[in-house]
Amino acid sequence: MKKLLIASTALVGMASMASAQGSGVLNILDWGGAYGASHAVAYNAPFEAETGIRITVADADNPATPIKAMVEAGNVTADVASVEYADALRLCDEGALETIDLSVLKPGPDGATPEDDFLPGALTDCFVATDVWSMVMAYDDSKFPDAKPSTPADFFDTAKFPGKRTLRKGAKFNLEFALMADGVAPADVYDVLATPEGVDQAFAKLDTIKGDVVWWEAGAQPPQLLADGEVTMAYAFNGRIFNAAIGENKPFNIVWTGQVYEMEGWIIPKGAPNKDNALKYIAFTTEAERLARAAELISYGPTRKSSSGLVGNVDGKDIPMSPHLPTTPGNIEQGINSNADFWVDHDSELSERFNAWLAS
Repeated sequence: MKKLLIASTALVGMASMASAQGSGVLNILDWGGAYGASHAVAYNAPFEAETGIRITVADADNPATPIKAMVEAGNVTADVASVEYADALRLCDEGALETIDLSVLKPGPDGATPEDDFLPGALTDCFVATDVWSMVMAYDDSKFPDAKPSTPADFFDTAKFPGKRTLRKGAKFNLEFALMADGVAPADVYDVLATPEGVDQAFAKLDTIKGDVVWWEAGAQPPQLLADGEVTMAYAFNGRIFNAAIGENKPFNIVWTGQVYEMEGWIIPKGAPNKDNALKYIAFTTEAERLARAAELISYGPTRKSSSGLVGNVDGKDIPMSPHLPTTPGNIEQGINSNADFWVDHDSELSERFNAWLAS
């Protein structure tokens, strides 16, 4: 998602990192854009102030790509990087990452252990999640003055809620969303989708609105399609809808029922020159208060349960941020965590079927 926000500056940053080795430095590979800016304020500045460790940041369209390349080349210059969950699992399986000693993580404010405080799946051998973003249903409130869409089933009901829809061009997210719209309980979605009958069910549901869908590929498209009146509903990145609604005062509402959320977070590449500092940084930035502060700067939810009650207003605005986060109690229960293992096993076949379905 972040690759849509920035142009890569990784090569320039890597050169800077190569000259920044030593016990008092930390080299971070990040995504840039609004996401990287949130890290600079919530994490980097206070970490430098508290530890005296100097941070150098380089940005990449997807930090997983240069991490893999530098490990394979035996020339690792990054100490810590922000990556998506699926990339962390893959790189860990390939032996490209250091194992993270989870004992360095701080307990929650109430004394809860990290294992209990972090969301399920947020901690793995090589990965500590920092935030959650999601694919959500959204609609233009001005187009529905009376009854409001409130469920995935409403998204597929063009008789009750007229207008075009926009969906991401691809199998992932859409198949899960279609099953939830067809009455499958969120907890059962991947069990159903793992069967031939479940796949057929998902595509049959998509068939019901195929003629009313405008397909999007770039994250900026759904809010623009809504604003231009080309569609009345979208299934889109929550951050894009939030920015349009709060930042640009567009009449867009998010429906959390049916969301599919994913995590991203920190990894340490194999052979990181300042591994000890990387561990200090990961421990510092994943304290409940730090994660809450980051969530005030960008509408991605914190990965600790204890952080939810610590999130204040949208940075610079008199608007509470919590209602706009995927992880807020009352929101997160209405969707599902994207199953990375499922998509590793089935992405190729389901994408092939989706493309054939779309062309038929």
